[in-house]
Amino acid sequence: MQLIVPSEKNADNAALEKRLWDAADQLRANSELKSQEYSAPVLGLIFLRFAEVRFTAQRAALEKASTSSRRGSRVDEPAAYHAEGILYLPTEARFDYLLNRPEAENIGAKVNAAMRDIEKQNPQLAGVLPKTYNIFGSVLLKELLKNISEIPVSSDYDTFGRVYEYFLGKFAMAEGSSGGEFYTPSSIVRLLTEIIEPFHGRILDPACGSGGMARA
Repeated sequence: MQLIVPSEKNADNAALEKRLWDAADQLRANSELKSQEYSAPVLGLIFLRFAEVRFTAQRAALEKASTSSRRGSRVDEPAAYHAEGILYLPTEARFDYLLNRPEAENIGAKVNAAMRDIEKQNPQLAGVLPKTYNIFGSVLLKELLKNISEIPVSSDYDTFGRVYEYFLGKFAMAEGSSGGEFYTPSSIVRLLTEIIEPFHGRILDPACGSGGMARA
């Protein structure tokens, strides 16, 4: 197994993480929710942003392939995405669709419906995605969507991984002593990988979470 050493966090990524966290913290302050109540919905939207970046890239590739093939277009076939390990996103379950919903609509209900549609089209996610967005007002949720949309569509997997891990760490700190139940600090993960020195073979990480051990 080849180890990949993460690149140092640059100033732009650090600034983005801080802006996103400030937006999430504002959501908490204005909704008076506890960390465990708003953490899953926030992480769910970051996940959806990442899923849409991969979905959009695959859709573009399929559209390009359809113009040079006698076969019909496969852009709306879930299997064409699943074959590449990519989630299929129905139109009304895509991040940009939700981002452009007017505040007059019940955005919380729209996001809940989107998460259900994603699970329906991608059975491996059945019962996994958060569906409690109705606890937020449409104005707050709209603002959070706008802030998460600042993650560039050109971001690589490592950038999304860092943002996700940053939020996990922040939520763990907010949880206090129980935070370690769902997040292992990256410093501990790095220590573990350096101790076992996995230079070949495979490592079983049954609770891989954000995939920090694979990137350490």
